[in-house]
Amino acid sequence: MSKHIVAAGLFAGLALGAQAQTKWDLPAAYPASNFHTENLVQFAKDIEQATGGKLQITVHPNGSLFKAPEIKRAVQGAQAQMGEILLAAYQNEWQIFGLDALPFLATSYADARKLYQAQKPALQKKLADQGIMLLYSVAWPPQGIYSKKPLNSLADLKGSKWRAYSPSTARIAELVGAQPITVQAAELSQAMATGVVESFMTSGATGYDSKAYEHIKYYYNTQAWLPKNAVIVNKKAFDALDKPTQEAILKAAAAAEERGWKISAAKDQEYLDLLKKNGMNIVEPSPQMKTEMRKVVGEPMLKEWLDKAGPEGKAIVEAFQKM
Repeated sequence: MSKHIVAAGLFAGLALGAQAQTKWDLPAAYPASNFHTENLVQFAKDIEQATGGKLQITVHPNGSLFKAPEIKRAVQGAQAQMGEILLAAYQNEWQIFGLDALPFLATSYADARKLYQAQKPALQKKLADQGIMLLYSVAWPPQGIYSKKPLNSLADLKGSKWRAYSPSTARIAELVGAQPITVQAAELSQAMATGVVESFMTSGATGYDSKAYEHIKYYYNTQAWLPKNAVIVNKKAFDALDKPTQEAILKAAAAAEERGWKISAAKDQEYLDLLKKNGMNIVEPSPQMKTEMRKVVGEPMLKEWLDKAGPEGKAIVEAFQKM
């Protein structure tokens, strides 16, 4: 009888242990080798270690679980508990999401960080209204222009097939007379190989990840803006966790944010060096092109954005400009 009682107790203990272990999914849009994804994996490891394996998070890179545009909705609908999104991709939903993709508003890591601090309270409130918590956010390296042919002025982009990945990059195409074609990061390499895309703006990181140097030979280092990825969690899923697990997530998120910004800044030049090593011409834009970019693209887009974003957007931009 006592043996049966002990066995039953062990079984109950094992069952309780199995119930206590929680497994979550974290879909991401970028390759496993991308620094954002590597940071996510470390974030997940930190949580698993801090909770003694109680919470296990599986990172699904390169759009393998959900494609980039589907990730936010998946987290909202609890199809995935966590996710990583490009904020600017959701600008049509709410203008503030696209603030960090405005060309020439914040062009350095220091300014991008200030812009994030100005934007963050509104961002947290909006996501909370949608049943989502913002855990952390990390900037991409500055954005430059990739082109199949050399560019002496913006006129040289007229008519080219331009990869757009957000409302702002589609608007840039319209302003310079290019033809916008929506292509997500996971499909960019194929789009270049098949001639669907001839020019685009993105970071050295995405250019290297997609092996742009195999198809495109010119990169113009415009340092136009630093868009951010955000890691989000379903609020109900988070609230269902015990307090120590919640605290472990928040602590790991804070560490991932600091680590991510440092890695992004360190890798900026590294990615450009790798592109050059593989045959890409890294070009500093001419003074004429810089002036044209600001007048033709930067100034009109800021004005358009402020008109759409209203008083809330204006207050955030003014707060940033005073920092």
